Amino acid sequence: MAKNKPTKRRLGGTTRSIEIRDLTKKYGKLSAVDHINLDVYKGEIFGVLGPNGAGKTTTLLMLATLLKPTSGTAKVNGFNILEDPTEVRESISMVFQDPSSDELLTGYENLKLHGLLYNLAGEGIERRIEKVLTLVDLTDRKNDLAKKYSGGMRRRLEIARGLLHDPQVLFLDEPTLGLDPQTREHIWSYIETLSKEMKITILITTHYMEEAERLCNRIAIIDHGKVIALDTPKNLIARLGGDIVKLRAKKINVSKLKKFKFIKKIEKSNNTVKLTVENTSKNLQKILKEIENVDSVEVRPLTLNDVFLHYTGREIREEEGTELDQMRAFTRVSSS
Repeated sequence: MAKNKPTKRRLGGTTRSIEIRDLTKKYGKLSAVDHINLDVYKGEIFGVLGPNGAGKTTTLLMLATLLKPTSGTAKVNGFNILEDPTEVRESISMVFQDPSSDELLTGYENLKLHGLLYNLAGEGIERRIEKVLTLVDLTDRKNDLAKKYSGGMRRRLEIARGLLHDPQVLFLDEPTLGLDPQTREHIWSYIETLSKEMKITILITTHYMEEAERLCNRIAIIDHGKVIALDTPKNLIARLGGDIVKLRAKKINVSKLKKFKFIKKIEKSNNTVKLTVENTSKNLQKILKEIENVDSVEVRPLTLNDVFLHYTGREIREEEGTELDQMRAFTRVSSS
């Protein structure tokens, strides 16, 4: 695994915004988070990628002091999440998976209420409200009730609310979950603008591969509560090496393909074989000579989804439900 250090080409420094040491959370016999160690650097967009139930949301809730770890600890902006929870909360903001804005208030009223809770008042709060509304392109809709907003507008309002008190670290838990592709693209643009203009540290949890690849300086892939890979998106892809080659034929002798050192991985299913191949342009012809009567050939570059499959051995598990669902289920069982 690559060393846990910032990508200097894209980051401004090496100051740690978040330090996680052996962070663990158990629900009965289930380890939702299992001795995680991570450093996130100031100004970085850091992605936590994994399937539903992998431990992403649980990690964020502990960092935000909303959930107490079973063992281990972490520092956020230099404050210990166990010893200095008030200081941690004053310097962070979090946008949750579930909508949390008040539907019976206007966009402006939601922001004003949030500002007052953070003891903001006078002309200062009005300037900040206008600033964040402009940033997320909601100025023209600020006097509409939140219940009239689309899903994307609600998400933008909640991002604006989270920025109102100038946090040093912003936690975004599945920021585009359930949104259509066009709205998701807009949210990505807003997040990129936040990073460039406000220079804050952003930690994103997601199970959307394209989201992680588009936004993140570095990515930690988490599964079953453990960090199983950590690097930049580019390096994670390059580490596997080569391209994906899919061949379909009536008869495929895999043993003939195993002799080639440039084939890094072979997966066979019925009349199809999927290969991870180095230097495809040079070596594809050698592969084809070993397979008779090829029906079709497909070649494509590796993606983060291939990286995920490599490390976890399976696709993203959409069907398992979110970690919040699992927490609620555990709470119901424990209290019954």
